[in-house]
Amino acid sequence: MTIFTAAPFRILVLALLLTGCAGQQTRELIASPAIAASTLEIAGRHRIFVATTRAEAENKQEVFSGGRSPDLHFAHVDMTVPAIHKTGEIERRKKNQRADPAKFFVAADVAGYQDEEAFSRALRADIASHEGRALVFIHGYNTSFDGAVYRMTQIAHDAKYSGTPVLFTWASGGKTVDYVYDNNSATAARDQLERTLRLVATSGAKRVDIIAHSMGNWVTMEALRQLAITNDRDLGGKLGDVVLASPDIDVDVFKTQMRRYGKPDKPFILFLSGDDRALRVSGLIAGNRPRLGGYEDAADIASYGVVAVDLTKVDAGDRLNHAKFADNPTLVTLLGERLRQDSSLGAQDRDVTDRIGRLTGGIGQTLTSAADIVITTPFEVLNVVVGGN
Repeated sequence: MTIFTAAPFRILVLALLLTGCAGQQTRELIASPAIAASTLEIAGRHRIFVATTRAEAENKQEVFSGGRSPDLHFAHVDMTVPAIHKTGEIERRKKNQRADPAKFFVAADVAGYQDEEAFSRALRADIASHEGRALVFIHGYNTSFDGAVYRMTQIAHDAKYSGTPVLFTWASGGKTVDYVYDNNSATAARDQLERTLRLVATSGAKRVDIIAHSMGNWVTMEALRQLAITNDRDLGGKLGDVVLASPDIDVDVFKTQMRRYGKPDKPFILFLSGDDRALRVSGLIAGNRPRLGGYEDAADIASYGVVAVDLTKVDAGDRLNHAKFADNPTLVTLLGERLRQDSSLGAQDRDVTDRIGRLTGGIGQTLTSAADIVITTPFEVLNVVVGGN
């Protein structure tokens, strides 16, 4: 009898664990009417460029749904961040709450582009005004369109990123029961992510950084693999940092992707955590196979040209411990600092090791409790003790 109930039980566990992330927030990105706010009540304004494989939503206030589109849609969203914002958090309104820019992240304007050429022109102008820098963020499983926009805004704001933020949002159903659907949607989006990365690189960018989270790492690695197959794995020399945060990828699959991609000229940065509850559940669903974001053999992964940063003992902003790179206020701030300061596209393994070592040193100056961050590179393993009483 246990045999027949095990799989449904695991799905139920997944739902119970992950439903807490959603809460009672509305999916309506556009609110009408919005409350006016003074300049002093606004901490920041960010134009988020969007490329998406989502279908347009029937409810126009949601803008895009969790359904798939055969076409790549383009838009931008002008977001405001309230002055009361706390680093690492996303202040978002719930159902029946008015869009108050003094209290919540609010979309001040949303506009679509007729085609890729129009999007590229707007992107080029914005990138030119930001010193040729662009950051592409790819979200993970169980993420609605508004949630993806909010997370991109939070990362850009808290990291104080000086370039142009570009959100690639694939057709996640935004429901806990849609794990298989989401995985298939991510796979179906890999060609369009490849197209988007090339588009950003040819729209005036001198450097393109990538941050992928959770299942977003799957579509990211597939797109990078496809770039390598076409002999353009570094986007014509413009590829900057590739940050793989809590990757929901089978370890063996990741290894095959890296073998095809080849050892990166500049090591990828992997943020993993042994206490990631979301990845434990996805591992159960995948036949009790380890996920990259919770893999214990960091040296094994480092040999593929990856700097593995183990954040197991660093505090998270949620009970799943699945988004420490963005939820932990110190981590997201210092990650942004390193992205801003590192202008070299030819950094070697030791350069990146030193850079992350300085990042964790900065963490030690702000944390109030002791924690260990273990950094594993192809050259060495560093145990960095940060914080202390």
